[in-house]
Amino acid sequence: MSKAVLRRCAWRTFLLQASWSFEKMQGLGVLFVMAPAIRSLYRGEERIAVLRRFLGYFNTHPFLASPVLGGMLRFGEDGGKSRSGMAGTDFGNMLMAPYAAMGDALFWGGLRPLAAVMGLFFAVRGSFWGAAVLLVVFNLPAIYFRLVCFYRGYREGGGMVETIQRWRLPDLAIRIKEATVVLLGGLCATWMVSGLEREGAAPAWGLLALPAVCVFGWLVRIGVSPLMIIFSVVALMIPLAMFLQ
Repeated sequence: MSKAVLRRCAWRTFLLQASWSFEKMQGLGVLFVMAPAIRSLYRGEERIAVLRRFLGYFNTHPFLASPVLGGMLRFGEDGGKSRSGMAGTDFGNMLMAPYAAMGDALFWGGLRPLAAVMGLFFAVRGSFWGAAVLLVVFNLPAIYFRLVCFYRGYREGGGMVETIQRWRLPDLAIRIKEATVVLLGGLCATWMVSGLEREGAAPAWGLLALPAVCVFGWLVRIGVSPLMIIFSVVALMIPLAMFLQ
């Protein structure tokens, strides 16, 4: 397959979600991504049959869809069947559910909060770099998976599954979440110290909040909803602030 066709398919992965439907989910987007390759590989009635086959149901994480689509393209170039006898569409159907779970945990549950906290460190100081840091931290891995992993999926075919396993994305997502919690704690401490200094109080007064933090952590461990804790704290702090004024 020519480099020009591969390049067109790779860039089209950015529009994978441009057309959703409740029945096919990302199915039409998959057809849009694969169309240049299908037109270069098939002719006549066979092309129509392949186009219809790729118009089926497809739904996975939009960033991790690229290695799947690259692998499907490899299977398609091999004549619709790999050496193991698996068709490209079967390869996609097998991977889309586990890759959706890994992508949600890594990007939505890990990288997005981490990028937001890192951006906040700059934004609270009034720096424009807060928005830039947020966009760079989140989008660099996303673009890597969109483009680089598409080519790797095409080059490795079914071997891309082992590559993704070696990367241990679920473990990486957990480490990113832990780093986000640490950074968020540091950000809250910085805010508290800055607020106490503006009021002319010693920063050591901020240690009085430590018992409350321990109590909230214990409540979360025994199963109390964090959202309920937030609402309760807000409900207590508003009348307390009005009383102190």
